[in-house]
Amino acid sequence: MRTKENLLSTKPAEIEALIDRVAGGQMCEGDAQLVVRLLRLVLVLVGALAEKTASIARLKRLLFGPRSDKRPKPRAQESPASPDGVRNGEPNRGEESAGGQRSERSAPLSAVAPETTAERKPRPGHGRLGAAAYTAAETVRCEHPTLRAGDRCPYRLCPGHLYDTNAPQIFIRLEGRPVVDATRYEQPVLRCAACQARFAAPLPTGVPPEKFDATADGAIALMKYGAGMPLYRLSRLQGLMGVPLPVATQFERCEAAAEAVQPIFLELQRQAAAGEVLHTDDTGVKILACLKENEQLPADARQGLHTTGIGARVGGHEVALYFSGRRHSGENLAALITQRPQDLNPPIVMADAESKNWIGEFAQVVAKCLAHGRRQFSDIAAAFPVECQRVLDDLAKVYRIDAETRTMTPEERLVYHQARSKPILESLREWIEGQLGEHHVEPNSPLGQALRYWLRHWSGLTQFLWVAGTPLDNNFVERILKRAVLHRKNALFFKTEHGAAVGDSLMSLIETCALNGVNAFDYLVTLLRQASAVRACPGAWLPWNYRARVLQAA
Repeated sequence: MRTKENLLSTKPAEIEALIDRVAGGQMCEGDAQLVVRLLRLVLVLVGALAEKTASIARLKRLLFGPRSDKRPKPRAQESPASPDGVRNGEPNRGEESAGGQRSERSAPLSAVAPETTAERKPRPGHGRLGAAAYTAAETVRCEHPTLRAGDRCPYRLCPGHLYDTNAPQIFIRLEGRPVVDATRYEQPVLRCAACQARFAAPLPTGVPPEKFDATADGAIALMKYGAGMPLYRLSRLQGLMGVPLPVATQFERCEAAAEAVQPIFLELQRQAAAGEVLHTDDTGVKILACLKENEQLPADARQGLHTTGIGARVGGHEVALYFSGRRHSGENLAALITQRPQDLNPPIVMADAESKNWIGEFAQVVAKCLAHGRRQFSDIAAAFPVECQRVLDDLAKVYRIDAETRTMTPEERLVYHQARSKPILESLREWIEGQLGEHHVEPNSPLGQALRYWLRHWSGLTQFLWVAGTPLDNNFVERILKRAVLHRKNALFFKTEHGAAVGDSLMSLIETCALNGVNAFDYLVTLLRQASAVRACPGAWLPWNYRARVLQAA
C-alpha cells in the first residue's frame, strides 16, 4: 500500500537528474518508478485543487512533507551599523567597550533564551471572550456522522489515515430566555360519572409540585442583590417576555431565600470574627421606616442610617458582610468581635481615621488607611503643588515597594518594608515636623491640617512597618461596599429594616462568592435545595467547601 512518505520521497535533485536523462534519451533502470511517483503526486495535487480544500499550508505539506523543526524563529536582524559604530542611534551591540569588556547585550542570538509564553505580551484583541470564560456553559461533545479515528482520509487521492488531534474546535452558542422561565403542565382530569371522583394525571417524573424552583429564587435574588436591578424593572422585563412576575411575589421569594441561607450568614459572621485582618467602613443607606421614625425622635437623637461593610481574610479565604441600620461601623465590628475565640491574637483592624470606626473597646492592632492619608494631599495639590508633590512621590515609592512583596510571606514582607519603606517614611516625618516646627506652613491652612493629620495618626498609618500582615490601605472594603452602593443607586432605598436585613444576608453571600471566585447562582441554588442539610451543619456549606459536600452526596 502506498504511504505519504514514499509519495513525497522524491528530492528536487533527483527530478533534475531525471530531466537531464530524459532530454538526452538515456533513461536508466528505476526511472520508470520515479516517473510514476511524480505522476501520482501530480494527481494528488490536482484532486486537492479540484475539491477546493487545499490551503497553501496543506499544499506545502504535500510537496515538502511535514515540518519537524520546532525551534523559535530567529529575531529580526538589526540594521547595519553606520560608519561611526552606531545602529539606529545606539552603540553597536556585540562590540567591546572602551575597557575591553563585552556588554550584556553582546551575546549572540543563539545564546539568548527564547521568550516564554508567560513573558509574551498578549496580542491586542477584539474584546471577545475565550471559550474558557464560559465556566457555566453546558458541554456537548459532537461526533462526526461518518468519520472516525483510524479511517482513511476522505479525499480520494490522499493515502493518509485520520487520527484524533485531542484539540476540539470550540463553538459557543448563546440563547436568550426570561430571567425566570415557566413551563406549563397540562394534567388531564378524569371524573367518575357515578361518584363524581376526580382523577388528575400526575406530573412527569422529577417535577416537584412546588411552583417556584430553587433556580427561580436564586435568579431573582441574584438580579436584585447581585446586579442591583430593582424589582419593578425585573417585573416589567418578565412581562415583556410573557412570564409575569409581580413585585410582591419577587420579594416573597427573596424572603424565602434569605431565610434558607440565614445559617450560612451567621456562620460567615463567626468565620469573619476569627479573621487575621478585619477591614471596615460605612456608606449611607435609606430605610423608609427609619426615616419616618426620625420625625418622632428628639433633635439630639441619632438619626443617621448606614450600611457597614466588613471584609475579613480568614486563612486563604475572604468574607464580606453587610449590616444596615443606625449603628456605625465601629459598633458593628465590636458586636462581631464578641464571637472571636479567646485563644486567638488580637485582630488587625484596618479603617480610616474617622472616630466612628474606632468606637468598640476590644483588643486590636490599629491600622489606618494610607490611601485616606494620601487623599489629604491629593485633594489640595492644586493649591500647594510643591509640598504635596513631595508627599505624593514618597507614598508612590512605598506602594511600588509593596507591589514587589505580593509573592512574599507576611514575615518576609515585613522585613522588606522595614528595609525599603521605613527610611522613606522616617524622612517624610522629619520633613513634616520641620514644615510645622519651623513655621513654613500655617497650621490652620489646608496643608497644615493635612500635615497635622499625618502626625496625629502616624502610628496607625505606618503599622505595616511593625506588624506582619498589616495592609497599607482599606481598599479591600471599599471594593466590597461598591455592591451596596450599586443597590442604593438603582433601588434607592429599603422599605423596612426587615427588607434591609434580607438584602444584607443575600448580598453578603453573593459578594463572598465573588471574592472567592465561586459561581454565586450555583451556590444559592445548592443552598436552597439542601436547606435542611445546611441548617444542620452550615460550616460544611460555605462557598469554598460546599462543592465537596455536593460531590459526597452524589
